[in-house]
Amino acid sequence: MLAEISALLVPIAAAIGYSSYKARQFEYANPNIGELTDIGGYRMNAVHVPRPDSADLPALVFIHGASGNLLDQASAFQEPLEGRAEMLFVDRPGHGYSERGGPENALPSGQADAIARLMEKRGIEKAIIIGHSFGGAIAAAFGVRHPGKTAGLLFLAPASHPWPGGIDWYYHVATAPVVGWLFNHAVVVPLGLHRLERGTLNVFRPNPRPVDYVAKTGPSLVLRPRAFYNNALDFKGLHEYLTANAQHYSKISAPTVIITGDKDEIVWEHLHSRGLARDIRGSELIMVRGVGHKPDYLATDVAIAAMEKIAGEPRDLAAIARKAEERLAGLSIDQTVGTVPPSMVYSAP
Repeated sequence: MLAEISALLVPIAAAIGYSSYKARQFEYANPNIGELTDIGGYRMNAVHVPRPDSADLPALVFIHGASGNLLDQASAFQEPLEGRAEMLFVDRPGHGYSERGGPENALPSGQADAIARLMEKRGIEKAIIIGHSFGGAIAAAFGVRHPGKTAGLLFLAPASHPWPGGIDWYYHVATAPVVGWLFNHAVVVPLGLHRLERGTLNVFRPNPRPVDYVAKTGPSLVLRPRAFYNNALDFKGLHEYLTANAQHYSKISAPTVIITGDKDEIVWEHLHSRGLARDIRGSELIMVRGVGHKPDYLATDVAIAAMEKIAGEPRDLAAIARKAEERLAGLSIDQTVGTVPPSMVYSAP
């Protein structure tokens, strides 16, 4: 009997040891570039770019999607917006290097409130809130709950409404008592590493993934046990939350732009983006043809033009989107691209 128990425990212990070692490697390869700020009992991590003298835009707050961290949005937007605005790139509670906080932070409303407190701590009174994918649900919650802090909303391939069907099986396993702990500490790392390449390619499909995307954005950070658990918990509560709260989007009065691709197979644009355009009075929906789930990378110029329009500048976003389509028309999935302007690791939303 003892031999059988030993035969079972030894490989489990080895897997846990390997995962712990790899988690340290992930952090060594992707060290924290932000700053931790206590917002009331726990710390939020963010990269804060102070307002430059040359700023011509309001403050901008960027919210990453599922399975991600602040590096995703910072890699897309920090350089092209340099010198134009105060910027805050946020690790959502329990993601990247942010601490989780209380159980309310498993919901978009709690995460929106956490970001609002972080803004206060960093001296940002009002900002354009930019949310990609899962971050779209949080941006919408922010607009509903904190209108006085919302200069505008920019949704990029957002998840915003309840969808038919369920979520991937591993999110249920990851949040189960006991079994979930073993799964997160012994199985997630080897299985996730196996699927990382395909997952990041799929999130850009049908467009090419930037050649340096994985190196720059640290998607492996989500494979750390606590981060994967938090990510799974977010997913488990999202459908119920959106079912109860999407009806409140009509309360949003801030200038709003929604940018989506018509080839998005991660978050369905006909359900989410069109739903937001229907529910938020005066919002503008911009469809970029041929683009999948990453308009933040593939149509960065359209997104920046949308920020300018939200700030009050005259911009023909539809025309700018058409130019982006022409630029992208020559690229295929087999091509690699540079930094031009996430499956186990990345899945809807």
